[in-house]
Amino acid sequence: TARFAAWAFGPRAGLYAGLVLATCVGLFLFTRILIPDALLTLVIVLAMWSLLRALEEDEPHPGRWALGMWASMGAGLLLKGLIAAVFPVAAALLYLGVTRQLGLPKTWARLRPFSGIIILLAVAAPWHVLATVRNPPYFDFTLHSERGSYHGFFWFYFINEHVLRFLNLRYPRDYNTVPRLYFWLFHLLWLFPWSVYLPAVWKLDYRRADRASRVRLLALCWTGFILVFFTFSTTQEYYSMPCYPALALLLGSAIATGGPVLRYGTKVLAAVTVVAVAAVATILWLVRGLPTTGDIAVALTQNPDLYTLSLGHMADLTLAAFAYLRGPLALAGVALAVGALGALLSRSAVPVAALTMMMVLFYQAARLAMVVFDPYLSSRPLAEALLRQPPGRIIMGDQYYTFSSVFFYTNRRAQLLNGRVN
Repeated sequence: TARFAAWAFGPRAGLYAGLVLATCVGLFLFTRILIPDALLTLVIVLAMWSLLRALEEDEPHPGRWALGMWASMGAGLLLKGLIAAVFPVAAALLYLGVTRQLGLPKTWARLRPFSGIIILLAVAAPWHVLATVRNPPYFDFTLHSERGSYHGFFWFYFINEHVLRFLNLRYPRDYNTVPRLYFWLFHLLWLFPWSVYLPAVWKLDYRRADRASRVRLLALCWTGFILVFFTFSTTQEYYSMPCYPALALLLGSAIATGGPVLRYGTKVLAAVTVVAVAAVATILWLVRGLPTTGDIAVALTQNPDLYTLSLGHMADLTLAAFAYLRGPLALAGVALAVGALGALLSRSAVPVAALTMMMVLFYQAARLAMVVFDPYLSSRPLAEALLRQPPGRIIMGDQYYTFSSVFFYTNRRAQLLNGRVN
């Protein structure tokens, strides 16, 4: 993302865009769990940058960039299915339509769709074909999903996991969603602290014919399509991660451009961080005398209905639990104080160094908190216990992914009892 922004707006904006993405809350939170979305986001960024490089008039190797775009989408298809192609293609078509390049022969000559699709299929098709052949029936287009139904890999993957998932009709419904309004508003949190500068994005120039304006316009199409797409689909918190780099490009450009709107954002940030420091100090005062016998599990509540959300365990926290988190909480308070001082005392419109340091310290506090949560959330104790046992059969009476990390870290196979639960 930093390289993309530096190519588009200059090295200063490139640095800012890279820092925005590297230190925003969402990317940190959603890379603490094993999901392919960060890699999916990477290949989508590569595809979008390759698109513009292929269309650039003075680009010496447009063909290489075009084929790189198709190869990136092929890799994305292996990572997380059809959205890896749908998102870049839809954003590209929107962009080409707005810039009136969609019907130009030279556009398609540069993008090389025929050879590109061959490369995409060469990357992605073999695995899908083999999985379909190994798990018949081969083609089933049943548009309903219920307990006990089995229609082969093709139906499971393309119909159940794509079409029915989009329509929120997939079975099993082993996932949860957030309300659509929250799904949009949560981006203020996922992009924190840089989200306070989003109003400055609307002041940028999108209409000129220069490279910077073209990249901004593409980032707008890119972000807009993904958010609208999921507005009409299932909405989990991390689904929109592929648009984070687009927003980082816009924010990096806005911060480098400057302007009075940025100063208002810094004032908002100062108020938020000062309130947060006061809240941390209050919690530390309230738990100052609480005992911490045992591990943190004894001080937590249970909310299993929320655990299909990425941040569902946040609801388990109680005031008593913060007694076990005094160290991480104090470090988080120091981090927020650094951000508050930077926002209050800096003469620049955006105190980039202070905010970066704030987030680095804050993530160190989060890492220390995860260590405290290890006995409650981690599979490590069970994995270590299994490794100490003599060789034997492991039989599991729940769904595979309930203990998938145990099998991974012990390098052991297990037999499923009632393996048809899903």
